[in-house]
Amino acid sequence: MEENFIKIYHWLYPLSWLYGMGVSVRNKLFDWGWLRSKSFDVPVICVGNLAVGGTGKTPHTEYLIKLMLREKLHVATLSRGYKRKSKGYVLATAESGVRKIGDEPYQMKNKFPDIRVAVDENRCHGIERLLQLKDPAVDVVLLDDAFQHRHVKAGMNILLTDFHRLLCDDALLPAGRLREPAGGKSRAQIVIVTKCPDDIKPIDFNIITKRLHLYPYQQLYFSRFRYGRLQPLFPDRTDSRRALSSLTGKEQVLLVTGIASPAPLVKEVESHTPHVSLLAFDDHHDFTAKDLQQVKEQFMRLEGRNRLVITTEKDAARLKAHPALDEALKPYIYVLPIEIEFLQNQQHIFNQNIIGYVRANSRNRSLSER
Repeated sequence: MEENFIKIYHWLYPLSWLYGMGVSVRNKLFDWGWLRSKSFDVPVICVGNLAVGGTGKTPHTEYLIKLMLREKLHVATLSRGYKRKSKGYVLATAESGVRKIGDEPYQMKNKFPDIRVAVDENRCHGIERLLQLKDPAVDVVLLDDAFQHRHVKAGMNILLTDFHRLLCDDALLPAGRLREPAGGKSRAQIVIVTKCPDDIKPIDFNIITKRLHLYPYQQLYFSRFRYGRLQPLFPDRTDSRRALSSLTGKEQVLLVTGIASPAPLVKEVESHTPHVSLLAFDDHHDFTAKDLQQVKEQFMRLEGRNRLVITTEKDAARLKAHPALDEALKPYIYVLPIEIEFLQNQQHIFNQNIIGYVRANSRNRSLSER
């Protein structure tokens, strides 16, 4: 396996040591029962990571949503709603805007309108409110980015780590990007190495497996991104989607992102057309009128008639209703969806493990008897 360059600020190690001491004490207080974790009588699945930044939590959460819907389960998602302007518990409706619930919950509610999507900084309170819902009652709760929120004792913890920045190669904040020591992985029942390259070699699986040093009770999976069909942010007909492969190589593309790791997306688009310009903002960036003016100016500098703007689903959630988005730009903006695919023919095993856990712990007797 090729070594990935991971930037670690070694001169910040003393601060990382102090930070690690604080996190370790907090975790020990939970381990010893001095700080309480609450369990619930409904299956709770947490999707999280040890590092800050993108490891693909939202695509993996959406995979679980699709899996639950195929099993005809009534699923609810709960997150804090990062960078939302509201406070407390909010249950999303069709009218809920991105400023009220956050970009990722907004994305999930729009893609899966029949599920319950809620946000709450207090995850215990959020779950309690979700369990009060009736007609239908919630069968399973998916916690998005709550691995460090230990006041909730999830029945299943799924931990994600980026192939290009494995948790075993990283360092604690602020020298690196880990929120807690790598030993925190022991709380996970499932670990997924995400964003694997298409050309990953069989020996890489073995090397990573050994380097992660997982326990026998932990299951390891590998996944990669699969990009869907480009779809216009403002469609003018029923089906105006187009495959990335439909790009002829002559198109001029402005890629607008507000995500943690745009490099894989840039690589994917460049594999279809070499004329790609990147305008990258910070993760969860709240676009301003000045930002959108910059987008328009860069787009207008693209040459030729075959030009378009491509953005992510998460960014599209913040762009779509923005009052400063120029009308002349709207017909050229396309959204590129992301899905995940399990490697090594692991998908069926993963699905069985998830559904088996949900059925075994369901409060719905008809589900547990399936």
